[in-house]
This record gives sequence, structure tokens and C-alpha cells, in this order.
Amino acid sequence: MPNHPQNLTVATTGASGSLFLKHFLLAVERDQRVQTVNFIASDSALRVMAEELTLRGRSNLVGQLLGKASRKIKQQANADIAANVASGSYPVDAMVVIPCSVGTLARIANGIASQLIERAADVCLKEKRPLVLCVRETPLNKIHIRNMYRVADAGATVFPLIPAFYNRPSSVDVMAGEFANRVLAHIGLMQPDAYRWKG
Repeated sequence: MPNHPQNLTVATTGASGSLFLKHFLLAVERDQRVQTVNFIASDSALRVMAEELTLRGRSNLVGQLLGKASRKIKQQANADIAANVASGSYPVDAMVVIPCSVGTLARIANGIASQLIERAADVCLKEKRPLVLCVRETPLNKIHIRNMYRVADAGATVFPLIPAFYNRPSSVDVMAGEFANRVLAHIGLMQPDAYRWKG
């Protein structure tokens, strides 16, 4: 992997928290170090986004999320298991699933890769590439906790979708943006506007 990730896979699934995805994509769109983003949305994610972000249909999803067209973020169909990110020979530097439903977590934890999101995650694990799962669920039952352990044991990072409050966010957008900054810092992409605790 280069000094910083240049080629990312970003996936979103059917858990609440579409605003966090939006701010994550806005950040990688701005970050000139990132050259390519392969973006995958599950059918459930599309339904959640339509409710939470009031999107107009499923066409031009990236444009709707960013408010403009993108040359670096390319949407992939979740049903396309022959897509580039389904192969270990394709050079992905890191993958982030934001938000990650516990259903997606369960499939990744148990190697069930019938859709592109799970297959791309499986490829990251087998190739020992960074995989970050921003799990969104509460309360957690024992199955969820066991699956978190299984993916962590396999090499993934479980990064629960829990926003920070010590920076005193003035809005939910600021809160979501700062969470995106934390995830990006975790994969080696520190953002210039990230909040830093000074003690």
C-alpha cells in the first residue's frame, strides 16, 4: 500500500446513518490523495437513504449525495459479483462500510459473499487489507457481539457508528463530518479540519 490510501472501496448498507455516509463521501471527494472510490450501495441502503436524505429516486446517487458530479467516485451494482473489487488482483488500499448493518456484519463474519459488498469485504480480509465496519445497532445481542469478535479476529476493524461530543458539535452535520474524519484518520487519511483534543 502507498503512504496513504489512493484507491478505496466504500459501501453502505441498510442501517440508519446515511448522513455519516454522505459526509464520508464528501471528505474523500475533497481529498486529493484519494484517486479512485468504488462505491456500492445495497438495496436496503437505498431505501434507508431515501427516507433519511430525501433522495429523488435511485439514479445519479453519487451526484445526489455530493450535490455535484464526481470523477473519482464510481458506483458499482451490489449484484455485480464480477466487478473489479470482487477480485484480489484489483489493487484496493482499504474498504469502509458506513453504516454497516448487523446483517452485513453477520455475512462478512461468516464468509457469506453472495453480493458484491460482502465479497469485496471478504477479499480485503483474505488479502490482509484494511477493512473498517462502521456498525450501527443498539442494543447489541450476543450474536452481534460474537460476529464483531469474528470479524475483528479475521483482521477487520469494528468502528461503531458512535459520534463524539467532546468537540461540542453545533449541528448533526458537524457531528457526522467529525465521525468521517475519525474513520479517515484510522485508514491513514488525516483530514486538515479534524478536531484534535488538546487536553
